[in-house]
Parts: sequence; structure tokens; C-alpha cells
Amino acid sequence: MNLRIKHLLGLENVPQEDINTILDTAFSFREVLERPIKKVPTLKGVTVVNLFFENSTRTRISFELAEKRLSADTINFSASSSSLTKGESLRDTIQNLFAMKMDVVVMRHPTPGSVKLLSQFVDAVVINAGDGTHEHPTQALLDMMSMKEKLGSLEGVNVAIIGDIRHSRVALSNIFGLKTMGANVLLCGPPTFMPYDVVSLGVKVTYNLDEALQFADVINVLRIQKERQGKGLIPSMREYRNVYGITQQRLSKLKRPLTIMHPGPINRGVEIDTDVADSEHSIILHQVLNGVAVRMSILFLLAGGR
Repeated sequence: MNLRIKHLLGLENVPQEDINTILDTAFSFREVLERPIKKVPTLKGVTVVNLFFENSTRTRISFELAEKRLSADTINFSASSSSLTKGESLRDTIQNLFAMKMDVVVMRHPTPGSVKLLSQFVDAVVINAGDGTHEHPTQALLDMMSMKEKLGSLEGVNVAIIGDIRHSRVALSNIFGLKTMGANVLLCGPPTFMPYDVVSLGVKVTYNLDEALQFADVINVLRIQKERQGKGLIPSMREYRNVYGITQQRLSKLKRPLTIMHPGPINRGVEIDTDVADSEHSIILHQVLNGVAVRMSILFLLAGGR
């Protein structure tokens, strides 16, 4: 079960064989999570440091839980209480940490490309937990695992990613991963929420939500990334909801049910209504559980678990 990749920096150019191996292994670990005793000794003696330079709830807890389930030794780093506040460079901080013989680093950072830079000056496995507006590969992998669990395959599945594409690292990783796995991807949102180079991504684009819903087997609804964007990109939240909000009224016009996904956190009543997010066709909570299994799989495969 060896991977061709040494680090998980993103899903761009990750081969289909590696993605299949990660997903297959994740399904095995999903079975572990269903047991009364949810811990296995596969990474006993491996030290993982979690470097989170941005706020996080789901991703950080998911990684920490995955590490504990695998019996790894875990260290959590807080940027606000580190020597970075005294003027020390990120490189010096990281290299000092790894002089203490860390094996794996999981990093979230607001700067795109920071994780790739990190991989160039530490002798450890590097896993990207989100780098700015660039990529969030583990989220895309858990999304793909959830789709595969629901639909049986990703080949030929029509996936519409709806919302703030331009500022979303989740969207870019999903685009790369889904295309590699043979899915058809369509992006939908206001023109101001589309990437400048959207044509180069090789996906379909529409600004009409009803058209996107007609296309889709699965919709992955993204929140508005207010913390990463300037002002004036949309007139108001109310208008956004009126034009792009996923409501039961809109979905009821379709002749078939859609699988509903959301990476979280959810802005209920803005990009998606509560009755849709909590409906029988929603797999949002499955995504959360599968997140632990996927991260167990990645840690196991990259850190040489047994």
C-alpha cells in the first residue's frame, strides 16, 4: 500500500492510484471507528506535530483524533504563544521543532504555498491542512470518500460546486481530485466569486443555480469566505441567498433527489437552509466522520504505519 507521493501538499498531479489507495485504506479505518475500542497501534512511536496558524475546529480536532486513534504521539503548536510573536521566522521556528525529531507535520497556514516551502527545509512528512486560498486536500479526499460511500463510484458522477469558488481552498482540491477520478465538475456562483483563471481549470461554469441543479447528482455547497475577501463582491447576504441559496423550494422543482454536501462551517439561511442541510439527502455528518477515517489513512500511508 505504498504511495507515489512523499507528502500531501495538494491533489494537483496526485495519481489516481494514490487516491484510490487512500480511499480504500480510509474505508478500512472507517470500520475501526465503528468498533467499541477505536484505537489501533499502527503509528506507535511516531511523533506528529500539528501546526495551525489559522483558527480551525473540524480539521484540527479531526487530525488530533486520527492521530490518537493510530496511537501516535501528538504535539499541538499554538502560533499565538510561540516565539513567532518575538520576531522569530517561521523557518527557524519549524527547524527548531524538528531538531527535536518530529516525524510528521500537519500544517494550516494563511499563505498559499507555505506548506510546499515547509517541505523543502524539514526532513519529515508534510501534510497540508489548508494553505490560504490554495488547497485543502484532506477535505477533498473526505468529500470523495463520502460520495463514493453514497453512490458507489466517482466515475461519471456530476458534481456541482456552488458558492464562493474564488476564495475556497476546498473547491480547488475537489476540482483536481474529482477530475482525476473521472467525475464531471461544474462550478456555480456569482461572477465575482469565480477564479480569474477558471477556464484553465477544465471544468464547466454557470452563473445560473437552477442550471447547476439540473446538471448535478451531487452538490457541494460552499460558504462565503468573508475572512478572505474584500468588500463589495456581492450586494448583500439576503440577495446572495435569493439568487444562490439552496432552499427546499428550489430542490422541489427537480424530479430527482440530489446528494447534499457542505464542508462546514455552515451559514444556515445564507448558502443553505436548515431543512436542506438536515434532510435525508444530506451527507454532511457522514463527511465529518469520514474526515477522521481519511486522515487516519493519510497518516498511516505516509508515516509508514503497520
